[in-house]
Amino acid sequence: MTSFQSELRDYNTMRMTAKSKGIIPIYSERGIFEVLVKGLSPLKILGGGSNILITKDQDAYILKNEIKGIEIIDEDAEEVLVKVGAGENWHNLVLWTISQNLGGIENLALIPGCVGAAPMQNIGAYGVEQESVFHSLKAIDLKEGTSKLFFREDCKFGYRESVFKNELKYKFFITHVNYIFSKNHKLNTSYGAINQKLEEKGIENPTIEDVANAVIEIRQSKLPDPKVIPNTGSFFKNPIVKTETLERVKETHPSIVSYPVDEGHVKIPAAWLIEKSGFKGRQVGDAGTHKNHALVLVNYGNATGEDMLSFAKSIQDGVENIFGIRLEAEVNIW
Repeated sequence: MTSFQSELRDYNTMRMTAKSKGIIPIYSERGIFEVLVKGLSPLKILGGGSNILITKDQDAYILKNEIKGIEIIDEDAEEVLVKVGAGENWHNLVLWTISQNLGGIENLALIPGCVGAAPMQNIGAYGVEQESVFHSLKAIDLKEGTSKLFFREDCKFGYRESVFKNELKYKFFITHVNYIFSKNHKLNTSYGAINQKLEEKGIENPTIEDVANAVIEIRQSKLPDPKVIPNTGSFFKNPIVKTETLERVKETHPSIVSYPVDEGHVKIPAAWLIEKSGFKGRQVGDAGTHKNHALVLVNYGNATGEDMLSFAKSIQDGVENIFGIRLEAEVNIW
């Protein structure tokens, strides 16, 4: 076990500068047990660092998930069960499934971060969530030093939610995630932008690779590369509100966009609310929203975590003042 430098700037895509007690790479389950035996505490867990905003120094040891590996552990004529190291890059997993002609997560191409964060956040995009292919995960209890297998019902998945973001936050270290991928593809091109992109290319009978490539092109055209402009991707969740709230807002904003969730609720794009509130492309100091996507907060230079958080709160206040809807952060605030 080796402790890396304590500076966190290179370990988060928003490029926030902060210190920690130490950064400890974890390459296997044994590495976690070594940490627990030494009694190091408190502990926090970090994957790709693409979904956190660090606002201050961390009085904790940071366990950096580096557990790799993609392995087929069972299959039949229609499906394949795959075990994936939680430290694997998510997009690399998507590319692997395509190379194996396995369907299920092609709509989730180019989402930043590691596999271990996928069930934590219940990541999703373009009409698909990881929950739809999730089978189980293995995690180690950081207090008891025991391993546990979590199945779908144990994870309490919700919209960008899971038990690991709530009551079990920082209590378990995810080592592996098991997914079920399909050999018989059922493509989801219901998201309008995907169909439009496929039509532009003249593709009438798309493959999973065609869908993934369409998603990649859409994301690259709208979202800034964090290696060029530091950001965490979508900063806020798309709010789910009651239909009565939608009807109220329609009275003053008839062009509001919404998507049905269930009989009594709809989802409203946070980007639409932010843009209509006048925050798209706005910048305060080095903190701002991207000019092409209002949902992406970016660090234009040397913004601090507090700068970014203050700017985010101004967006929340602005949207709430105009629409009566309070946006909730999707990123984890450290």
